[in-house]
Amino acid sequence: MSPVDLPIDDTAVGGDHVLVAADGGSVVARTVLPSGVRVLTETMPGLRSATVGMWVGVGSRDEADGHHGSTHFLEHLLFKGTGRRSPLDIAEAFDTVGGEANAVTGKEHTCYYARVMAEDTAMAVDVIADMVTSSTLDEDDFGSEREVILEELAMAEDDPTDVVHERFAEAVLGAHPLGRPIGGTPETIRAVGRDDVLAHYRRHYEAPTLVVTAAGGVDHDDVVRLVESELARGGWTSQAPGRPRRPHAGRRDDGPARATGSDVVVRRDTEQAQVVLGTSGLAATDERRYVLSVLTTVLGGGMSSRLFQEVREKRGLAYSVYSFASSYTDGGYVGLYAGCNPAKVDTVVDLLRSEWERLAEDGLDADELARGVGQIAGGMTLGLEDSGSRMTRLGKAELVHGAYTDLDEAVARLRAVTPEQVQALAGELLERPRTLAVVGPFDEARAFGGTGTAA
Repeated sequence: MSPVDLPIDDTAVGGDHVLVAADGGSVVARTVLPSGVRVLTETMPGLRSATVGMWVGVGSRDEADGHHGSTHFLEHLLFKGTGRRSPLDIAEAFDTVGGEANAVTGKEHTCYYARVMAEDTAMAVDVIADMVTSSTLDEDDFGSEREVILEELAMAEDDPTDVVHERFAEAVLGAHPLGRPIGGTPETIRAVGRDDVLAHYRRHYEAPTLVVTAAGGVDHDDVVRLVESELARGGWTSQAPGRPRRPHAGRRDDGPARATGSDVVVRRDTEQAQVVLGTSGLAATDERRYVLSVLTTVLGGGMSSRLFQEVREKRGLAYSVYSFASSYTDGGYVGLYAGCNPAKVDTVVDLLRSEWERLAEDGLDADELARGVGQIAGGMTLGLEDSGSRMTRLGKAELVHGAYTDLDEAVARLRAVTPEQVQALAGELLERPRTLAVVGPFDEARAFGGTGTAA
């Protein structure tokens, strides 16, 4: 077995089968409990903090009809109290030790996490496990939290940058479950009932779907014992003595997420227009994800990137301009963003498209490639200087990539990317149907960018 790139074996249960030295002298370990719960830790010598996360392998794409918005609803409700703790008890547990707790809902997973001093790791595991296994999901709390979520959605709808990114994702992915908004819509949140959310919880929140990750000043065996104890208190143990359960094998296959090529214009009486041009991207496990990282960095990943130089520095057409990519189990999307004067949208759209086309047609030289790789490698290194980012990396290794890859190996794969690979991928993406999303003071039938954006 490689010391840095570890395949995840879902058939193994009951004991350690991963223990490796990782970058910076840390040690990564993985245990599958008899209940099917997976526990991954990264012990970081000398660190006095710890971050603990409990990941449930369910996101907005996994919601059944009538349950849309339930995943995000649960993220809120699990902080509203358990049989042992009130909402104030949960908040005070972390405030008392100077820690912090939060949660995040994604399209394919939900994570409840806390960052504390290493000596308070047991408390963090206790409280989060209590929330995940034993929340009351009270009817009164459900009603009040519905209003909170509606306010959250209203806040996002008032932010034109959020709107353009959300509408772009919906347009590029179409009817695919990945195209649904993570938080639901005001209509789905008003329509979903407490029984619907409870049914969603009971279906998806169980031991084989749970991944526990911890990083920092932690000991793997101690974390395993804590997790076993606290989950047993919540009733999440194996179904019968001597009959271990396997971890959840993964979500159903909804088919590839393909770009629709449909454009969308959202009218807002704003002083600035928001623009995203893009198409479908790569799946999270696609080996070309390192090539895609270099591609998006060269196009719009920093002050030396092509878009920043052409759109902002040379022409002064935008303050914010960048490229981005999101990847999931069976697809994703790639986009180029700019915020500009409404009168300049046609020019900006043409520039976004022309820089993409220039990369596909003319490629890039060795110096530009080296700058892109260096920027990504440096960002990865700096981003892993705290326990929270390492905890997140463990969760994504288990639920998204299916393997743990340490920093040295990831950088080596980045450095193996060639100019020819970047150019070829840029051309492949350019051939896919393109989507343009614009938010600003325009008629919804308005077309932008001269000859259009669909390939």
